[in-house]
Amino acid sequence: MISYFNDIQFAEKQWFWLLCLLPLMVIWYLWRLKKHEGEFNYSSFSLFNKIKTSGKAKLRHSLFALRLIAFAFIIGALARPQSRSSWKDSKNEGIDIVISLDVSLSMLAKDFKPNRMEVAKEVIIDFIDARQNDRIGLVIFGGEAFTQCPLTSDHKVLKNMFPQIKAGSLDQGTAIGLGLANAVARIKDSKAKSKVVIFVSDGVNNVGEIAPLTAGELAKTYGVRVYCIGVGSKGKALQPVAIYAQGEYEYDYVDVDIDDKTMTEISDMTGGKYYRATNKENLINIYNEIDKMEKTIISEKSFSNKSEHFLPLALAAAILLLLEFLLRFTLFKSIP
Repeated sequence: MISYFNDIQFAEKQWFWLLCLLPLMVIWYLWRLKKHEGEFNYSSFSLFNKIKTSGKAKLRHSLFALRLIAFAFIIGALARPQSRSSWKDSKNEGIDIVISLDVSLSMLAKDFKPNRMEVAKEVIIDFIDARQNDRIGLVIFGGEAFTQCPLTSDHKVLKNMFPQIKAGSLDQGTAIGLGLANAVARIKDSKAKSKVVIFVSDGVNNVGEIAPLTAGELAKTYGVRVYCIGVGSKGKALQPVAIYAQGEYEYDYVDVDIDDKTMTEISDMTGGKYYRATNKENLINIYNEIDKMEKTIISEKSFSNKSEHFLPLALAAAILLLLEFLLRFTLFKSIP
C-alpha cells in the first residue's frame, strides 16, 4: 500500500491551493452555529442535568464533516493523481568465446607463482566472471586436443571444471595446430555476430597432424578472431624435466621457448592480436584488454505509461455528498 502511494504523482498540483479553504469552511461553520443558537431565560437548569444528549445530537456535525471530506477528495481529483510505469526492452548480443588452454607439462614451470597453470586458470576464471552475457567454451590441449566444455551460458558449470584441469593430463607434447583447430570446430557454426578464440600456450608446436598456420587459415575462413597469449618469462625457468613413478617431478632450469612468431601470424591473419605474458600481472592486463576490445552489444529501449487515478477520488466525493444529502433530509431533517 505504501509503495503504491509512493508511485503516485499529481499533474495539476496548483489545485491543492484550494485546501486553504478548508479551515475557512470550518470557521464559517462554527460562526454559523453560533449565529443560529437560540436564547431563552429559565429560572433553574437543575432539571436538565439528568437529560442525556441523544446520539442524533452528537452526530449532527457529521454532515459538515462529510461535506468537508468530499471537498478534499474533489480537490485531489482535480489535481489529477497519476501513476507512471516504465520498463526497458533489453537486447543482448553476446559474443561466443572458446578458450584453448595448453596443459602440457611445461605449464608447471615455476616462473609464475605457484606455476603457470594455476595462474592461467585463476585469471581465466576472473575473465569468465566478467563476461556475463557471453557463451564461453573450453578446449584443453597437449600432445592431443580435448573439448573440456562446449559453448555454454552456464558459467557456473564451466568454472566447476577448472579444478579437474591438470598439467600433463593429456599426451606429452604441444600440438598448437590441434588445439586451435579443435577450438575453431567448437565455434565455427555459432550464430553470434562475434566469434573469438583465446589461445593460451607456453611452447612450440612439436606434435599433431595439423600445422598451426593451417589452423589459423581455418579460423580466418570461419570468421573467428584469434587472440594468442604466450605464457612464460624471458630466459630460463624452473620446469619439470622428469616424472617419477609416484607422480612427482624433477625440476631443472630450462630455456623458455615460445613460438611468438607463429602465434603472431595466426593472430594477425584472423584480426586478433598476440600477447606475451611474462608474469601474472601481464596476464591479468592482457585479459582485461581483450575484455575491453570484445564488448558485448547491449541495446535498450525504454517505455513509460501513465495511468490516471482521479476517478476513485471523484467517486468517493460523489458518494459522500449523496450520503450527506440523504441524511440531511431523512435522519437529520430539520423542521422550520
